[in-house]
Amino acid sequence: MTFEPPAPPAFADSTSRQKAAKIITDVLAPANLVVVLLLLIGWHSTGSWSGLGWGLLAALFCGIIPIGIVLLGVKRGGLTDKHIRVRRQRILPMTLSLVSVATGITLLYTLGAPTDVSALVVAMLIGLVSTLLVTIGWQISIHNSVAGGSVMILVLAFGPWMLLTALGAAAIGWSRTVLKAHTLTQILAGTALGGIAALVFALLR
Repeated sequence: MTFEPPAPPAFADSTSRQKAAKIITDVLAPANLVVVLLLLIGWHSTGSWSGLGWGLLAALFCGIIPIGIVLLGVKRGGLTDKHIRVRRQRILPMTLSLVSVATGITLLYTLGAPTDVSALVVAMLIGLVSTLLVTIGWQISIHNSVAGGSVMILVLAFGPWMLLTALGAAAIGWSRTVLKAHTLTQILAGTALGGIAALVFALLR
């Protein structure tokens, strides 16, 4: 039986534990992680402001525009909330996000972006396609898919000390269970799925 949470007013919580979980879910939302990751990899790719600029350009297409699509959907009433808790509502915004990321890839390769930045955006596209395919049939955790992939990519780029960021991924998983947005299985599966993006990044960089 497919687990799909109901769609009451999002996260109408009252306990301090639930409020803490909501803050973690909001602050470490997928779009936020994507933007930060791209800026870090952009800077790392050149060690200068130019790399940060490349990361910002990539973040526009991979993070800012996609969250704008979601927020517009919420404003128009097509989506229940910015975290898209209802699985059937995820298909259209994720498809539009795919178009945005694909546009970003084309632009980055045309303009000659650093290899690490281009590789990361391609990895995000593959990760998004994989998540979309799973989402069609199962309410996998997109939060943890992005978080898990981000941890692995940071380790590849900066070294083993970045394993400390796994604590953040664990906190996200905790928050999603507290808010009853996902089961533990969906969280673990989402985290594992993030490995696809990390693998693509490793192969292309």
